[in-house]
Amino acid sequence: MSAFRTHGRGHLNGPVVIVGSGLLGTSIGLGLRGRGVPVFLSDPSPTNQAVAVDIGAGLPLARLDAEPELVVVAAPPDVTADVVAKALQDYPAAVVVDIASVKAAILADLRSRGADLGRYVGTHPMAGREKSGPVAARGELFTSMPWVVCPAEETLPESLRLARALAGDLGAVVSEFAADEHDEAVALVSHLPQVMSSLVASRLQGTPLHALSLAGNGLRDVTRIAASDPTLWVQILGANAQKVVGILHGVREDLNRLIGTLEAPTAPGARLDLAQLISEGNAGQSRIPGKHGGPPQAYAWLTVLVDDTPGQIAKLLTEIGEIGVNVEDLRLDHSSGQNVGMVEISVLPNKHDLLIEALNDRGWRVLQ
Repeated sequence: MSAFRTHGRGHLNGPVVIVGSGLLGTSIGLGLRGRGVPVFLSDPSPTNQAVAVDIGAGLPLARLDAEPELVVVAAPPDVTADVVAKALQDYPAAVVVDIASVKAAILADLRSRGADLGRYVGTHPMAGREKSGPVAARGELFTSMPWVVCPAEETLPESLRLARALAGDLGAVVSEFAADEHDEAVALVSHLPQVMSSLVASRLQGTPLHALSLAGNGLRDVTRIAASDPTLWVQILGANAQKVVGILHGVREDLNRLIGTLEAPTAPGARLDLAQLISEGNAGQSRIPGKHGGPPQAYAWLTVLVDDTPGQIAKLLTEIGEIGVNVEDLRLDHSSGQNVGMVEISVLPNKHDLLIEALNDRGWRVLQ
């Protein structure tokens, strides 16, 4: 058993060393510094480290003069195990966590090396942006976002407490999974959406611009994450390939079924099969947790046309508040060729008609 300092329950005291000053590492540094925790940064890229230091995410590692309480490894997945193993050796009294998006392979690698797993906790903050690098970092990036901790059998209680304290200090919602269970889950809810988004977006290459001008929110929603970093996703998909392939086999079966049906769309049973396919999607979509992580809830939608001028959306939301209706969700779109925007608003069903009538009375143009 490793010996390291005993801390009171609650939050981190520091110092915290962050190895890797990309988007996530720098965001962690900003968030912790905002809570007054001393943070020290290390990165193989002097430029990344300098930028992270300049924006206030921490001090250079060379200025560390005490044993850290916690080391956060924010390295690419393909080198995470190497960096964790080195950190466990370099800081024998510290707890070491990583934030890579795959967990089982890293744990297996560390175990095979004989690393001190009592002081190690694999974690995964389920947050990010399409932008990358320290300049994209935000201290509030993890607020209300899921953060998974994956303790090993060998993990000591104090190590787990510090891992959970890290996520809690950054405002995240902590969940605890086994490493293999985590990888199975993210293959479905994170890795598959990335693959499908990229596949759909790849079909747009070479498409005439006049055809793309017809695109609405549906295409934008489906392809939004296709703008993600290819280098990072090569590593993620490679590290979790077995789990992703199992799900893709099921997708392939559904695609083959759909292709077979559409090749003979007027054959007996074809329309029923298409309806069942869409209904199965309805059923799956309805299981996604709703607002604040609660049970899914059906909301009523309405669309309000606003002039494409400064202050119009703010004015609309202010007046909805004056009416006494809470906006449950909001989406923006633009009318092609016209200087108007379309604000799609969801509200509780029992407030739908009231809001439409009140907005019409105030001169807003409401579409149902």
